Amino acid sequence: MIGYLCKRIAAWAVLVFLATNLTYFLATWFLDPRSNYAVRRPPLPESVVDATLSSHNLNDKTPLVERWWNWLTGVVLHWDWGSTPVGESVNSEIGFRLVSSVQLLAAATVISTLLGIALGVYTALRQYKLADRAWQFISIAMINLPVPVVGLGIVLAAISLNQSLGHSVVYVSGAASVGVEGFFPVLLDRIQHLILPNITLVVIQYAGLHLLQRSMVLDTINADYVRTARAKGLTRGVAVRRHALRTAIIPVAVGIAFAIPAVFTGAVLTETIFGWEGMGRYFVTSINTNDIHGVVAVAAFGALATAVGAILADLAVVYLDPRVRVS
Repeated sequence: MIGYLCKRIAAWAVLVFLATNLTYFLATWFLDPRSNYAVRRPPLPESVVDATLSSHNLNDKTPLVERWWNWLTGVVLHWDWGSTPVGESVNSEIGFRLVSSVQLLAAATVISTLLGIALGVYTALRQYKLADRAWQFISIAMINLPVPVVGLGIVLAAISLNQSLGHSVVYVSGAASVGVEGFFPVLLDRIQHLILPNITLVVIQYAGLHLLQRSMVLDTINADYVRTARAKGLTRGVAVRRHALRTAIIPVAVGIAFAIPAVFTGAVLTETIFGWEGMGRYFVTSINTNDIHGVVAVAAFGALATAVGAILADLAVVYLDPRVRVS
């Protein structure tokens, strides 16, 4: 098992390295940091623009291979992902937004996963009954609702709640309030900012997990080993939870593991609606500002998250399926 895991890590390390470097060349070809200075009024002298871009390793007059080598050696030797066209450190930008994304998405991912799996088992045990049909209708509706509609609906509901109570119970924008000090006041303030975007993400994410888990449980609920467990005296619900779910949850666990990078870098609309400075919003901002190094850093993080998700998926399958452990 250890040898297999080491091989997987080595293979993914090579893929992450290649994907990151390919992204660097693509970003260099399609993005133009020099255009950020073309709109300056009064216009800057070309020599000043060249000197500024050269200091950030973004001068298009420097050979591409040389720029790439300088960037690569900086990353490998000093873990320095470069600078933005205006001289800000990409490391600082990524560090701040990564913490924000983790705070925003960790709880939402856990809650949506538990809710989706629980509803999948609950509705599968009540196939075609009122509860099953009602939850299926709700989940299908949630899947088809656009993210802006869900987010803006939750914002309007929160504003109405705050107005009816006469004070702000939850906040609709930003990650923190200005001037709040002390551990518990800061913690409470952060929770008040997290509630609405987390509800939005849970509503968006749980429905697909619910329908997938329901389908998987229905595929295994009449398997021979489940019938054997019931013949030994277990109730239908206990037999499903102890035996059928262990097999039925494997595709869901794999899907969740591979969804990790999409969750962290793809919550652009949610972050925009609630004014949250996360990785997804930073990726869009980097493209709009021709920030080559920022785009590459986010792409590298996405590739690394994909690798971690793939390895976690392998471990989940090994843990849940005894046949894989034996093989």
